[in-house]
Amino acid sequence: MKTAVVILNWNGVELMRRFLPSVVACTGGGAEVVVADNGSTDGSVRWLEEAFPSVRRLLLPENFGFADGYNRALAQVEADYYVLLNSDVEVTPGWLEPLVQYMDAHPGVAACQPKLMSFGRRDEFEYAGAAGGFIDRYGYPFCRGRLFATIETDRGQYDADVPLFWATGAALMVRRADWQSVGGFDGRFFAHMEEIDLCWRLRARGRGIACVAASRVYHLGGGTLAHGNARKTFLNFRNNLLMLYKNLPEAELRPVMRVRALLDYVAAAKFLLGGSWDEMRAVFRARRAFRRMRPDVEPDRRANLAAAVGGPIEGRMDGSLLVAYYLRGKKTFAQLFARS
Repeated sequence: MKTAVVILNWNGVELMRRFLPSVVACTGGGAEVVVADNGSTDGSVRWLEEAFPSVRRLLLPENFGFADGYNRALAQVEADYYVLLNSDVEVTPGWLEPLVQYMDAHPGVAACQPKLMSFGRRDEFEYAGAAGGFIDRYGYPFCRGRLFATIETDRGQYDADVPLFWATGAALMVRRADWQSVGGFDGRFFAHMEEIDLCWRLRARGRGIACVAASRVYHLGGGTLAHGNARKTFLNFRNNLLMLYKNLPEAELRPVMRVRALLDYVAAAKFLLGGSWDEMRAVFRARRAFRRMRPDVEPDRRANLAAAVGGPIEGRMDGSLLVAYYLRGKKTFAQLFARS
């Protein structure tokens, strides 16, 4: 099989009722649709057997999270290209072909994504990936079409092919060979930031990441952990620190991590002032968890640095997104990189 579209499900039977029909209907015969179930207890598997008996099912014994759930599922899938597709994504006719064609034509590209559009506001980009991802010096991710909470309408302004830093895990096509070469996701992340860490490792090894504008899908978003959830805040802060530690060049590690500590404490204070006590505590728990995990991550850091080729990676902003957005008023990707 050339392409496998793999959906990881955990207690998402209602999302599958809503979105799986479009995936099955719009995914052609050259691709297989697979649902990997992460130990659901909501009747997901029974519904899938009855509603879509032709869809292949992979049953995992427990909830391994997004990261290791996909690691375990993809180890059982034979295909040249994997597409990791969230269970809350609606696809449209012809969505897959441009991705496959792009990857076939660009052997130096390890992974790509479609345009990720909002399911509720269909002419707007969606927060989780928009038209491709970037990152600033201190680990803050952003996208073409989304800086923090500022979401743009798609007017074709980001249709050009440019080198990306990361592609969204909501709809990620990745070569099996590249996935295996870097060991897939870091299962310790559980969920959140794992796709950025994966793409950073691929980019450091000289592989490309792309957004294919001819393909678009529609993402509901927030299907598992909604914005403002303390568990999500904990995972985002902890995993971002792990990602930076694993991948930063030696000369940058200490200065970047010092600034990040300051920024994290500012974020905690902001949560406190806003009345979000649980999120404030989540930031401190995340930093403690990072410190505990750092010795275990050290061998991966050494391996990543040893495998890196070339100089700085395109798509990593040399500066602070916070400064550009809040102090300089740069609210769109185009403004962020406009020539003065």
